[in-house]
Amino acid sequence: MTYLRRGGAIAASAALALTLAACGGSGADESAEKGSEENPVRIGVVGATDPQWPIFEDLAEEEGIAVDIVDFTEYTQPNPALADGDLDLNQFQHILYLAQYNEADGQDLTPIGATAVYPLALYSLKHDAVEDIPDGGEVAIPNDVTNQARALFVLEEAGLITLADDAGVVPDPTDVVEAESKVKVTPVDANQTVVSLDSVDASIVNNDFIDDAGLNPEDALFADSAESEGARPYINVWVARAEDADNETFQQLVEIHKSPEVTEALQESAGGTASLADQGPAELQDILAEVQASLS
Repeated sequence: MTYLRRGGAIAASAALALTLAACGGSGADESAEKGSEENPVRIGVVGATDPQWPIFEDLAEEEGIAVDIVDFTEYTQPNPALADGDLDLNQFQHILYLAQYNEADGQDLTPIGATAVYPLALYSLKHDAVEDIPDGGEVAIPNDVTNQARALFVLEEAGLITLADDAGVVPDPTDVVEAESKVKVTPVDANQTVVSLDSVDASIVNNDFIDDAGLNPEDALFADSAESEGARPYINVWVARAEDADNETFQQLVEIHKSPEVTEALQESAGGTASLADQGPAELQDILAEVQASLS
């Protein structure tokens, strides 16, 4: 997932009802070729106002593919809509979120293309480099399950902690091998990681809070990337139903999304922090299977 957008429960329910009504009752001719004006490809996103989507729609139209970008206000909505057939694709989530949904709901939604990893970065007001953080230093990390696990991987990759061999893909602070780690970690609410910068040696700060805190991504001491082993579960992906994984029109849309014009707009919406990912369907599906196996 690129960004956390939380709406009120009433607004979310109303938006969901309206969206599904639009999907199910849009007048699309299901007998027409998928991608035609009569039967557009319905793509669920969270944040249709992001600048890449109008550009993507125009480029798809130039290639003769009609698309309908369906906006959702909550991350809990697009996967059920896809599973139920109200959508053809969605593009809003990373692999770990997809794995958790598949496991919880007994689904087999499938990644068919990669977009980007939105780095989780380490910041400090006291030190200018990772190497400057002292032995026994304190690092604040987000305490929600997903970001906490990823933060631990970031710290391990930065050489500040060691995780147990059996930590799996969703480690928690109990998996930190203290005797082999340079720093101690302190989990706090995600929005407190910035506040904690005044009192700790460093903090892992979610992208959602960078702008409000006046932090510059270029000042991060360390961040993961699309090539990082620990970031693999956090690759954002295009998702289809399993039976549509080889759909040629859908694959063409994945390629259109990689165009320079769309990529530039995507970076604009991400404040230039996106680390572009280019894993193919087979590799993404292998990663998903590995993550799901670790959750079951």
